[in-house]
Amino acid sequence: MNCWEFMKCGREEGGKNAEKFGICPAFPENGNSCAKIEGAFCDLVLELLESKFTSCENCIFYHSENYDN
Repeated sequence: MNCWEFMKCGREEGGKNAEKFGICPAFPENGNSCAKIEGAFCDLVLELLESKFTSCENCIFYHSENYDN
């Protein structure tokens, strides 16, 4: 499962938030390793974390079995 499917952020191509926030740089090749991609901020979805490191460390997808370390 890719991060945009898991998080339901809508930033994939054709997604509900792609026009407003842009297509996520993790789409389509890095959907299971988004923490390694600059500009792939899940805080657009969570809206409560300030830095990418912090948001990835606190991300439920990052700690799920779907994330590829």
